[in-house]
Amino acid sequence: MTLTVALAILAGIVIAALVVHSIWTARRAGPRRADGELPAHRVEPGLDAISASADDGTKEPSSGASDPADEPHPALRPPPPAARRPARLDPLIDAIAPLALDAPISGDMVLAHMPPSRRAGTKPFHIEGLNVETGDWEAPMPGRRYGELQAGVQLANRSGALNQIEYSEFVQKVQAFAEAVGAMPDFPDMLDVAARARELDGFASPHDAQLSMLLRANSAAWSVGFIQQSAARQGFVPGALPGRLVLPAPDEGAPPVLVLSFDPQAALAEDPAAAALREVTLSLDVPQTPETAEPFAAWQEAARALAASMDSTLVDDRGWPITLQHFTGIAADLQVLYRTLESRDLAAGSPAARRLFS
Repeated sequence: MTLTVALAILAGIVIAALVVHSIWTARRAGPRRADGELPAHRVEPGLDAISASADDGTKEPSSGASDPADEPHPALRPPPPAARRPARLDPLIDAIAPLALDAPISGDMVLAHMPPSRRAGTKPFHIEGLNVETGDWEAPMPGRRYGELQAGVQLANRSGALNQIEYSEFVQKVQAFAEAVGAMPDFPDMLDVAARARELDGFASPHDAQLSMLLRANSAAWSVGFIQQSAARQGFVPGALPGRLVLPAPDEGAPPVLVLSFDPQAALAEDPAAAALREVTLSLDVPQTPETAEPFAAWQEAARALAASMDSTLVDDRGWPITLQHFTGIAADLQVLYRTLESRDLAAGSPAARRLFS
């Protein structure tokens, strides 16, 4: 072999080594990617149960978009959404107006004249009928007959207390409905309703506990697929919105126990696999989940498992590391909160609590 040929071979080996090193360096510098792809579907179980009614406008919208880099993965199939469960009126959190009828009417007639939007400002309202066969109050259904009707507007939610303008809008919409079906409404006094609303909001606001912590990458950033795959190993499924993953509740139709969220723009990017994320938020909405489900323990366990698998540090919203002492202090405060909610018949995870804290 001549010297020229030997040098040519050596040069080729060096160039090949440089190419391999460049590829390895580029991959190491880029975000960590998933070992396999995850489903593009964003199906969040339980959203219909959180919303009072599909017509109320309270259902969390779906983006309708899918991640181009996400492909179906047999190990992560979100369960089907639960059937819609309309909210039941509750004197504890609703201002209720009876709608007297001269004679029973059909559910078909009631449905034909329902207001197209059952919201008064930021507050949902509902109309129920007293089933003449079962004697139960229920959301109007076709083929049923109702001897009485009632309408109720929610006194408070996370948007604040029901105000007089919202109450007037409720009265106007229900009055038009009552005239259409031949009912005689009896509305509560506006000033009394407003006072009840302020009192309920005054209780709810300081007892609305929503816990969250951040997971920050220690070294390499994460791709969207890597976050999804890491979360899937802890039981999370795709949420209804981009950048949202949820840990479903054990009960069908219940709100999720935990929510893991990240920048939605990254999830909607043309190439989510190339997006570099360094932070995700793990949240627990305390009033939405029963204490018996031990959501606080699930929050801690998920945080520690994700921090280990994603090589990240747990920090609070100020960027300070979260320690065992933090969890201990929060656990003590939660016990006080649970007992306080129970004292008002608003136990965490109850239908009334879920509606009030929404």
